[in-house]
Amino acid sequence: MPARTRTAANRPRPRVPDRLEPLTRKQIIGLLVAAAVFLVPLLVDVPDLDPMGERMLSIFLLAIVLWVSEAIPLVATAVLVIGLEVLLISDQAVLPVPEDATAYSSFFAALANPVIVLFLGGFLIADGAEKFHLDKNLAAVLIKPFTGSARRTVLGLMVITAVLSMFMSNTATTATMFAVVIPVLGALPEGRPRTGLALSIPVAANVGGMGTPVGTPPNAIALSALVEAGHPVSFLDWMLMSIPLMLVILLGAWLLICAVFLPGGLSVELDMRAEWYTDRRAVMFYVIAGITILAWMTESLHGLSANVIGFMAIVAMLVTRVMTGKDLAGLSWDVLWLVAGGIALGDGVGATGLDEWILNLFNWTSMPALAVVVLMGALGLALSNVISNSAACNLLVPLAMGLATGIDGLEPVTIAVVLALACSLGMSLPISTPPNAIAYATGEIATGDMARVGLIIGITGTAVLVLVMPLLWSAMGML
Repeated sequence: MPARTRTAANRPRPRVPDRLEPLTRKQIIGLLVAAAVFLVPLLVDVPDLDPMGERMLSIFLLAIVLWVSEAIPLVATAVLVIGLEVLLISDQAVLPVPEDATAYSSFFAALANPVIVLFLGGFLIADGAEKFHLDKNLAAVLIKPFTGSARRTVLGLMVITAVLSMFMSNTATTATMFAVVIPVLGALPEGRPRTGLALSIPVAANVGGMGTPVGTPPNAIALSALVEAGHPVSFLDWMLMSIPLMLVILLGAWLLICAVFLPGGLSVELDMRAEWYTDRRAVMFYVIAGITILAWMTESLHGLSANVIGFMAIVAMLVTRVMTGKDLAGLSWDVLWLVAGGIALGDGVGATGLDEWILNLFNWTSMPALAVVVLMGALGLALSNVISNSAACNLLVPLAMGLATGIDGLEPVTIAVVLALACSLGMSLPISTPPNAIAYATGEIATGDMARVGLIIGITGTAVLVLVMPLLWSAMGML
């Protein structure tokens, strides 16, 4: 049979490239300022800093401006950091470097850092939970004890959202839960009750992400920095340190939302049914996900690193065809590379001595350790309200780890964990986190309401974090 000739009508059309949006005024200013701060340390002699440190200072300042202004995408800044480190301070630099310059492969290694592998495993499990509707089915089962009173229902939704967010991305959890609660919103009176319910989901997602190393990128950034500094924290230890705070903030947020938005006596009816997949692939996924989470939580018993367990989960899901290459390609690689950029930034700051130079700029050593912890927690909270919490953590962790080596009584674990958790508490604006943006898009939340609730939760949560939690961690023998 002769081959059919392709006509112009059935010939595949070339893919049309995405049209670039014109730069905003803020982005243009960001690019100009970024170029200026990058060039100044290269052209002007910086006191007490050698040429390698000056180049790294240029990269560090460039990253700050680009991550704050978002003049280019966050992930673009992350890979730019790695590229500039290779070209300016590695053994493959285009400018003269010492013989003991850091190998270029060390900066590329950030892209396959063990913490990135751990996060990759977490992402694939979260994707599988969505694929096989495990998230919605768990929500349907877990919400049953909380039906009836609107206040109880909101408490149940917040608990479920927080639990899911511990193992799924905050964004995916929020999207899933809003798909569940949209019918509930319609059953509530217009006005403050709807606002309270809509606000409860992003708040719980942001807070729940603090609970595990795979819950949100700042946790991974802090974990990686601690590993590099020789102070590794296990999966279970992170949970033991963060979950008490998570529960306190979650309860406080629920009480606040009830007091402001949900009058007593208001009832709501829920009709949620679980429809479990029972085919071979779904059952295999349930088994693999369950074993992985159990293995993460019992690391001290079997001795396998959480990073290794995360990778083995990837292997198991792909080999058994529970997940496919298409599923792998659809993961949030931009988030992973953003974390990698932060890891590489920290490596460069340490390798060139820039951390010691920054430490010597201020009389940090005369400050009490508690004052430094409070200051870093406040900086993390403030920055994360206006830029991505990942970007804020990327910028502050290298500085914080440098302080931990130069100030007596300041534990590296304390400062890194405080910083990561504080960055998760920045949630006062629609732009602060993706969960906030999703909730705001429902049209049920005014910016003022989000700001008031976010600021109260953020400030009180950070106060508990910096003043109470280090004492608890010390009493638990975690430090």
